[in-house]
Amino acid sequence: MIEMVNYRGPDATGFHVAGPVGLAHARLSIIDVGGGHQPMHNEDKTVWITFNGEIFNYVELREELLRKGHRFQSQSDTEVIIHLYEEKGEDCVHDLNGQWAFAIWDSRRERLFLSRDRLGVRPLFYAGTPEGFVFGSEIKSLLAVPSVPRSIDLEALDEIFTFWVTLPPRTIFKGVSELPPGHSLVFERGKTRLEPYWTLDYNPSMEVQREEEAREMLLDLLLDATRIRLRADVPVGAYLSGGLDSTVIAALVKKLGTTHLRTFSVAFEDKEFDESSFQNEASEFLKTDHERVLCSSGDIGRVFPDVVWHAEKPVLRTAPAPLFLLSKLVREQGYKVVLTGEGSDEVLGGYDIFKEAKIRRFWAKYPESKLRPILLRRLYPYMKNLQSQPDAYLRAFFHVRKDDLDSPFFSHLPRWDMTSKLKMFFSRESREQMKGCNAIARLGAELPSRFRQWDGFSQSQYLEAAYLLPGYILSSQGDRMAMAHSVEGRFPFLDYRVVEFASRLSPRLKMKVLNEKYLLKAAVGDLIPRSVRNRHKQPYRAPDSQSFLMGSGSEILHDYAEELLSPRAITEAGVFDPGTVGKLVAKARQGQVISVRDNMAFVGILSTQLVADRFIKNFPKE
Repeated sequence: MIEMVNYRGPDATGFHVAGPVGLAHARLSIIDVGGGHQPMHNEDKTVWITFNGEIFNYVELREELLRKGHRFQSQSDTEVIIHLYEEKGEDCVHDLNGQWAFAIWDSRRERLFLSRDRLGVRPLFYAGTPEGFVFGSEIKSLLAVPSVPRSIDLEALDEIFTFWVTLPPRTIFKGVSELPPGHSLVFERGKTRLEPYWTLDYNPSMEVQREEEAREMLLDLLLDATRIRLRADVPVGAYLSGGLDSTVIAALVKKLGTTHLRTFSVAFEDKEFDESSFQNEASEFLKTDHERVLCSSGDIGRVFPDVVWHAEKPVLRTAPAPLFLLSKLVREQGYKVVLTGEGSDEVLGGYDIFKEAKIRRFWAKYPESKLRPILLRRLYPYMKNLQSQPDAYLRAFFHVRKDDLDSPFFSHLPRWDMTSKLKMFFSRESREQMKGCNAIARLGAELPSRFRQWDGFSQSQYLEAAYLLPGYILSSQGDRMAMAHSVEGRFPFLDYRVVEFASRLSPRLKMKVLNEKYLLKAAVGDLIPRSVRNRHKQPYRAPDSQSFLMGSGSEILHDYAEELLSPRAITEAGVFDPGTVGKLVAKARQGQVISVRDNMAFVGILSTQLVADRFIKNFPKE
């Protein structure tokens, strides 16, 4: 099981086997490089831990525990968790500021205690088998256990082809569950108890509505969140995409006194996706030592099977692939840790979908408005097809039905509707098995009780932060692509203090009219270049279906794509209809897959076929 994920921790491997429990650990040495070996135990060896992640406030917690009489054998953050568990039991998680997935074996109680961080930065999966309870940082560790089934859950696939993610605890594999963010799990006397210890809540508070005060509070919180995330016994770098968020983080690192900062980015051969001019400007302004990896469409097609192997689920875009190549560059440059700007859009109101919802609400009030279509075109300048479409098309795509305004999912309905159209490629057998599946109804059944009391902007934020962030941004684009090359990402915007502060802000401080992340821009002021602060938001994207053609103008697909998308392979896997897939593949060969929907369909089908091939048909036996 541990060998399957040795890339997550190539520096050392450790084991503890005693009685009913077996623990293993693959270590990425970052704090207390010489003394932090795991699995780790307390003084009398009654409490053992295997832990992936970092506790950033471990210094303060350690001092507090020392005052209470606890004795430490190392300088590691891992040992802090052990003593905090001794002191507070399962409630220890409330004191932790960090990103974690850990398992504690309490031998006196014969209790296994699992926990995952609040926002879901670190992954944790589990399964019950006839032989016992198994868990791991990645699904492939569980699939190494012969009694864990290896089959695709079509209900989970229905969710991915709606939301891009599965709704935890469901995963793409039957019988394998994901510990949701902000949850702990106890396995004791053969029974499992799953409980939340933290949840997102939105409650605008009067004490942080004054803009000047809110600016100061946000900057102070971000500075401290960045400061504690620089704690490491190895060098720490940063990603610098050329956008607002990563530039802010790099600027905060410099403001904290770091004189030499290595930054890393992706540049694209295709100018439609390239942001290197902004990266150069940010690097020169902040005086960082900058490295970039130049990514071509061919590079994406070449590494895509490895991307899916590490993502462990179907993906609908190729965007994880350049980040896979970026983490390879980081590791080759001798770095294990990078700070990034993930989480800012979800926490501080940066996504275009938030603006789009605002425009659609206005449009519903004034359906004959000539201004709304113009605003939508300005909102998506990078979507070439959208610019040439008539107003009638925009009205149809961004439609607002009478019932939509009352829906808690108002902001996301057009996206989910478009993604759901990809289900036309499912085979008749798959559709038959999916009869009665209603992903949106399932999501509605698990929303927090207070959800309908929140304003529309906060509802949109919750859907992004609670589902897409942990299930895709921090997973398929984040942890999995970084850890594939033994690199740890750290996210100051996801410090729970920042998240909780932002949840108390009025939406008008997050988005002023259509100016996204208004408060963040005001807070950082001249710490970053004005051009970066004022530029139109360009979401991170990468070339899609064209990445799988062997050279410009070629009709030949990469060998693996040619094989997995063949009528024989599609029929054998049974998930998709070979006829409709064949038509899509023919369009791709001619370079005619240009719509967002067709591109998502191509990538989604190919990645699902890769999951079926790598994890079910040809999963490593040893």
